[in-house]
Amino acid sequence: MKSASNPLPQVSQNELQAMAYSDPLTGLGNRYRLRDKVRLLAAERADDPAPFTICIANLDGFKPINDLFGAEAGDEILCQVAHRLKACMPDGATVTRHDGDEFAFVLPLVFERTGAERIGQMMKDVLSAPYDLGDRNVRLSASFGFSIYPFAGADFEELLKSAETALYRSKRRGRGQITVYSREIAQEMKRATQLEQALRTAVIADAVEAHFQPIVRLRDGGVVGFEALARWIDPDLGFVSPGVFVPLAEERGFIDALSETLLRKAAEAALSWPRELFLSFNLSSAQLMDTGTTEAILATLGRVGLDPARLELEITETAVMTSADTAHRIITDLRRAGVRIALDDFGTGQSSLGRLRDFTFDKVKIDRAFVSRITTDRASEHIVKAIVAMCEGLDLEVVAEGIEQKGDAEKLKALGCGMGQGYYYGKPAEGAATLRYLHDHYRDVVFGERV
Repeated sequence: MKSASNPLPQVSQNELQAMAYSDPLTGLGNRYRLRDKVRLLAAERADDPAPFTICIANLDGFKPINDLFGAEAGDEILCQVAHRLKACMPDGATVTRHDGDEFAFVLPLVFERTGAERIGQMMKDVLSAPYDLGDRNVRLSASFGFSIYPFAGADFEELLKSAETALYRSKRRGRGQITVYSREIAQEMKRATQLEQALRTAVIADAVEAHFQPIVRLRDGGVVGFEALARWIDPDLGFVSPGVFVPLAEERGFIDALSETLLRKAAEAALSWPRELFLSFNLSSAQLMDTGTTEAILATLGRVGLDPARLELEITETAVMTSADTAHRIITDLRRAGVRIALDDFGTGQSSLGRLRDFTFDKVKIDRAFVSRITTDRASEHIVKAIVAMCEGLDLEVVAEGIEQKGDAEKLKALGCGMGQGYYYGKPAEGAATLRYLHDHYRDVVFGERV
């Protein structure tokens, strides 16, 4: 006698199609649903191409929250996001889960930039309210990229690419940004990509150089060290400002390679200086989020043969706060190895005093924004005076940046500031010129050798 088998439940063709077009976590449509909606709209409006808009939204900072609280909490947040977006969509609009922490929208009644920006602001506000995870609340922001048919593309693939370009620009500009695609933005992104490729080539070819600006004792103008600054001259692009290419390397994920090259070159140059002079070097926010930073820095110093006690790393408050716990571990480990840490651009952050309490620094660098106005603006003078007095009480050294006039130097010296740097004392220069500077400005030094 044959045993009866339990038949599998029958799934209709309609149910299979619904499953293929749905996101199983949020219940929203998926990218196939988005594609079909866009193609249908474009076909309906082909003869008289009335505009419509698509958008991609990306949750800012979702991955760290997902890593911290776990995938289950991350899924709960995504479901809450989906619920909020469904509730706030205008008539006729469609919201889909595009990929991971990205959501996409088709907005048939949004015809132009102003309308897109208005919808983006509304969704941004909706998504910024706290998310309930039971025993805790978390906050997120979102970035948006819009593209408008037919100006940003005549078919789905073009429109999607344009929306992704706009989203990418939003992410480059920081959190919670809204960008509507335009030809100008496309050209801007194209130039950034060309610059990235040229910079990657320059890093591989060892073509980015380290220049050095002197740091002096204000009481007598004696050189105490040099800050290493990145310089890049491309054969086609000419001089490219470090304010452009350093953030680009950080954003595109190869700041480690660039920094390692520059630190190696700077450390090699420092070997030819008197041993009591220190080398100051800037760390990026990305490096303060990478647990391998300490090992990489000490390995570079070891290969070159530079004593870690001669290295001073400059970090900004913004960089510290990007990932405070990891930054704290990196700073602690580096100081334990003998490296000194300076808080750069002091006075420009939102809670600098809190950073001095929570982290251990050796030095504070007063931002040039205060130094440049110290002889003409009474408020700037009092701020510098207060910083100097506070650092004296905390046993921290102080460097004033951006000294360009003799009067600035004299005022800072009178206020008790210990060190300074700026064009008044010397512009950044390549290694050989730095040795000539030492020959002229540092006693008992001849071509980098003690006599």
